Amino acid sequence: MAALRRLHLARRSPDERSALAGEAAADAAEADLLVRAADATADAGADAAEAPEKGGRSERAGRPPKAPAEDHTPTPDDPQAAAFFDCDNTILRGAAMFYLGVGLYRRRFFTRRDVARFVWQQAWFRLHGSEDPAHIADAQDTALGLVAGKRTAELEQICEEIFEEVIADKVWPGTRALVQMHLDAGQRVWLVTAAPQEIARIIARRLGMTGALATVAETADGEYTGRLVGGLLHGPAKAAAVQALARREQLDLGRCAAFSDSANDIPMLSLVGHPYVVNPDTSLRRHARTHGWRVRDFRTGRKAARIGLPAAAGLGVAAGATAAGLAIHRRRRTA
Repeated sequence: MAALRRLHLARRSPDERSALAGEAAADAAEADLLVRAADATADAGADAAEAPEKGGRSERAGRPPKAPAEDHTPTPDDPQAAAFFDCDNTILRGAAMFYLGVGLYRRRFFTRRDVARFVWQQAWFRLHGSEDPAHIADAQDTALGLVAGKRTAELEQICEEIFEEVIADKVWPGTRALVQMHLDAGQRVWLVTAAPQEIARIIARRLGMTGALATVAETADGEYTGRLVGGLLHGPAKAAAVQALARREQLDLGRCAAFSDSANDIPMLSLVGHPYVVNPDTSLRRHARTHGWRVRDFRTGRKAARIGLPAAAGLGVAAGATAAGLAIHRRRRTA
């Protein structure tokens, strides 16, 4: 079955794979909005669906700092405008998939043998940097195999715990202020990330965002099947997801803003009328300078280390497990 999936993926063009991943992310985001709206209606005493959860870290931390005065000022209550935020190193210091993977490993969600196999494949990608569809599919099969058969409710509960334990304290205050600026203008604000939708939705909800466009894992009867719906939401697939959502939500992308740290997100940033680069990598900073895009760098001292593994990793929850396994191995060797 894995070989058939690899062959099927290899026959699709990159544009087709990106479009499928984008449509899957938009479908999942809209479905989540309907669920949240129904929950808000059922509980008349709850805050609006787009507000941070009561008791969440963002609420306890108080109102985020004010955004820099020179930033683009969103038009208040513009129904055709929205803002799209990348996650890793844009909203968070480090990678959501890393924090999720470490949390899952500590909860024995993965075995040592699972980690060892994934480490080998990630080392191959680091050395060769291949974007060959067959190799990407093989890595995805391994990553997805680690969650196949697991209960979705279990992973969702773990994601909630990991947000409270680790992720809430990793939010960049400066980017949080930019998110709030768009929310205060009455705009819809979306998280756009290659991370699994389970953790992406929690991050978005806790920051008061409208929702999340993220990588969607297929489920059946409350369990993961070990397949993706569409594909990994990375690079051009993010742009496809934003375009798909804009069509459904009747957004004018020329009036929208987008924020990212990575040159991989140039396709998404190029879609909107107000592109921002936040804590940019070297390639994106150069591109921004050439095209006159606004740059915001909230890092202090030396540049923040880019935590995480190559985009070809697949679903991504195993990426953090890989890092955790390597760290444990190093500690044992030096003990």
